[in-house]
Amino acid sequence: MARFDLTDAEWVLIEPHVPVAATGPLPRRAREQFNGILWRFRTGSGWRDVPERYGPWSTVYSRFDAWAKAGVFQRLMEALIAEAASRGQVGLELVGVDSTIVRAHHESAGLAIAGETLDALEQALTEEKGAPLPTQQRVLRVMRRGPHRTPPTRARLPIGIVPPSGAVGRRGPRRPGSAGPEAG
Repeated sequence: MARFDLTDAEWVLIEPHVPVAATGPLPRRAREQFNGILWRFRTGSGWRDVPERYGPWSTVYSRFDAWAKAGVFQRLMEALIAEAASRGQVGLELVGVDSTIVRAHHESAGLAIAGETLDALEQALTEEKGAPLPTQQRVLRVMRRGPHRTPPTRARLPIGIVPPSGAVGRRGPRRPGSAGPEAG
């Protein structure tokens, strides 16, 4: 048994809710596949990364997909909560699920809006809330920046002109047959 696999006591509670049919997995494989599903969600890895000890990744995924569509996980959760409540081992006020982590692309941090569009949005907000803007929460206004300026670049020599031999580190086009600093 791997580090976070279900214990025998946990499997005794779960096994009656896992369907095993004539076309389904063998009972011994159902536990391995269930552990593979748990491993995948616990680690956040992809399905292809599920260890071989749980069976082929495609089989583990297929089992998860079939069980999810059949509502097995929902019924299992309800049954486990009911079992724990009947034993007095759960306080439902302590149960919580947090899924508030949302990752966004770094470009989604700001929004550039034309002045007219922003004015129209502020007007619509005023009409919807029924209060003038000064009494509402402040709306972040994105100001239009001036034209983008590129930093000045060093002047480049026209093609065919050789820099003086004292120009260290400066490489440029050379005329055929001209001697460079290393020719000395």
